[in-house]
Amino acid sequence: MPSKPLKVLITRPKAKAQQLALLLDQQGIANTSQILFDYQSNASTGDIATTLMHADIVIFVSVAAVEFAHASYPLTNHLPHLVFAVGKATKEALLALGINTVFSPPSEQEHSEGLLKLPQLANVKGKQVVIFRGNGGREHIAEALRQRSAKVHYLESYQRVWRTLAINIAKQWRAQQINCIVVTSNDILIALTKYLASTTDNYWQTQCLWIVVSDRIEENAKNLGLTRVINTRSARSQILCNTLRDLSCL
Repeated sequence: MPSKPLKVLITRPKAKAQQLALLLDQQGIANTSQILFDYQSNASTGDIATTLMHADIVIFVSVAAVEFAHASYPLTNHLPHLVFAVGKATKEALLALGINTVFSPPSEQEHSEGLLKLPQLANVKGKQVVIFRGNGGREHIAEALRQRSAKVHYLESYQRVWRTLAINIAKQWRAQQINCIVVTSNDILIALTKYLASTTDNYWQTQCLWIVVSDRIEENAKNLGLTRVINTRSARSQILCNTLRDLSCL
């Protein structure tokens, strides 16, 4: 698909961006990272303790959700029997704390839709479900579980603090000859398209390659007018790297 060697813009949070960049460097794929936000703690010990006291099911949507929650309140104290993680990295973060029974979707379905397909979440009528997340995101999980008659609550253990980028950042990316952008959340997609809206041509919409990680992000990307969208259906760095490696060989 690419007509020129890939020059990849990574827009993941810092730790994940560094991880993917290292893998791409090992494959000889040119890349640069643009961190769009930073994390800071957003929940008190009392908030977490009170919320967990009544929970039947707990869902963690990211490694950050685990780490910030545990820093405020040891998660091994009162977690219910049913603990879920959206992806492998989040599951490993919980296992590292000694939480040994964690349900998560298979590697090829590490996203909200994959989580909702797990049989342990099929019958949640009347159950108290707590979703640990940042400030915003993963609304699809809550909406789907409420449709299954669960009582869903959020615990925002951290918040994103969005960085202010240069107003001409899209011009800078063009100067760097960026022709591929990795997007791992709808929030990131929306933030990027706002910066790209100031451009006077349709390069980003019709010529740039967009790598996304779920069906919902793919749908939203196409609704925003992006035409060259590839869906890996996984946010794992190795899968993203493999996809980009295969594309660079075309």
